[in-house]
This record gives sequence, structure tokens and C-alpha cells, in this order.
Amino acid sequence: MNILSNRKNTTFFTLIFLPALLVILFLTIYPILNTVYLSFFKYNYLSDERSFIGLKNFITIGSDKVFQTAFLNTIIFALIATAFEVGLGIFLALLFYGDFPLKRHSMIIIIFPMMVSTMVICAVWKVLYHYDIGLFNYLFRMFGLKPVGWLINPDKALFSIILVDIWQWTPFAFLVMQAGLSSIPSEIFEASSIDGAGYFKNLFHVTIPILSSQILLVIMLRTIDTFRIFGKVYALTQGGPGNATETVSYYIYREGFSYFNLGRASASAIYVLLVISAIAMFYIKGIMKEEN
Repeated sequence: MNILSNRKNTTFFTLIFLPALLVILFLTIYPILNTVYLSFFKYNYLSDERSFIGLKNFITIGSDKVFQTAFLNTIIFALIATAFEVGLGIFLALLFYGDFPLKRHSMIIIIFPMMVSTMVICAVWKVLYHYDIGLFNYLFRMFGLKPVGWLINPDKALFSIILVDIWQWTPFAFLVMQAGLSSIPSEIFEASSIDGAGYFKNLFHVTIPILSSQILLVIMLRTIDTFRIFGKVYALTQGGPGNATETVSYYIYREGFSYFNLGRASASAIYVLLVISAIAMFYIKGIMKEEN
């Protein structure tokens, strides 16, 4: 009877979840397979002309200097933004550990940027960065400093966008770290203090090792998210000046929707998919090791 009951339960839950599973598979597997298929063709969306060219798209893109620049910019963006967001998230979580007056109100202010639309944030920061009327250059002039071309200087444009991303997504890292800290029993810190451990010894030998799974999770999520950065580049610089802020996602957008070359765009997307999959597998393996 128990075996029959278990089989009935398994069949019932399978039937319940099957429609949702089919929808998820359709929305993920089909686009990936279609992208792989299109990457082997020279395909112009406007004329609907397509011709099979094999691996030529992958070879051409691999030697394309614009794609190489976009890939390098993406890596720089992902590394710097992720490092600062995770580092600041840990710092803020430690700062907010425990109770103090106005803690709830302060937390609302900190997490506010994460709740605002990316396009709204970019509109605000574009005004702040404006060469003539922006707040930053106004403060620079007030202190006798030269104004900075935040979004029009090739040496500063990418880092200006990185700053916007750090401002928006540090709260995410902060919330995950805060949740991790809240789950640590206070007795562990008390026992460590009794053994003579100071604040920094507690931090590096107790707190951070316990939070290692959360830290790896945030690093993975933010690395993947920053690697596919598009919205801020589109809204603030559109890849300029020149190709200074060109990212892989924006390169794919231009190839597919500006030049209507879906074959090259698909091949570029496959490159990104492979890199992101490798990053995800690396971090997931690290997280599983920490849990074991």
C-alpha cells in the first residue's frame, strides 16, 4: 500500500509540475537551440536571406577588434564592479550588525537604489555626470578643480558606468550578507571573545569563514549579472565614446538590431553563454565544496 501510495503521489506531483516545466524548457532550451542554429548562418533579418557558412561567424568574431574590445571591457566591468559590490556589501553588513537607533530607516535608505528601475537611475546619473550642468562638475568648479568628462572621456566613461552599477547593486550584496550574519548564533562570537580573540581575529577566523557560502553566492550572481551588462551602457553612452564602453551584450545588440546580422549576433551570444556557464560552474562547485 505504501509503495502504491508513493507512486500515486509521485505521479500526481509530476503531472502538477509538468506544465510549468514544459514552459520553462520552451523559454530556455528553444531560444538557446535556435541561437546555436542561427550562428551557423549568414542571416539578414530584413531581407530574410540566409546562407549556411559553418563556423565562419565564430572565426570572424574571434578576430574582430571591436568584439575583443567589448570582451575586455566586459571583463574589466565585471571584475571591478563585483569586487566593490561584494566588499562594500560585507562592510555595510558588519556595520549594521546588532541594534542601534534608526537602524531600520538607515537600511531603507541603503537598499533604495536596488528598488529603482535601471533606466530611472541612468537618467539621474546622466544629469549628475553632465559636463556643463552636472552636480559633480559643479562641485569640482566650486573647489577650483577642472571639470571632468565623465561620459565623454574614453579613459573615464567605463569607470563612470561601473560607479553607477556599484551604487545600484551594493545593496543586494549587503542584504545577503546581513541575512548570513543574522543566522550566526551570538554564542560563537561570545566563545571566541572568551578565548581572547579580538575583533579582527573574529572577523577573519570566524565571521568570514562562516559566510563563505553567501560570499561565493553573491560573487557568482553579481559576476554573471555584470558580465551581461547592457541597460546602463545603452542609456548612458551607447558604447561610446568610440568603443570605450562597448560591452559584449551591447555588441550583440548592435549586430542583431542595428546591422540586422543575426548570424553574427547569435555567434557572439554563444561566446557569452559559454563564458557565463563556465563562471557559474566554477562558483557552484566552490559553493558545494563549502556546504560539504
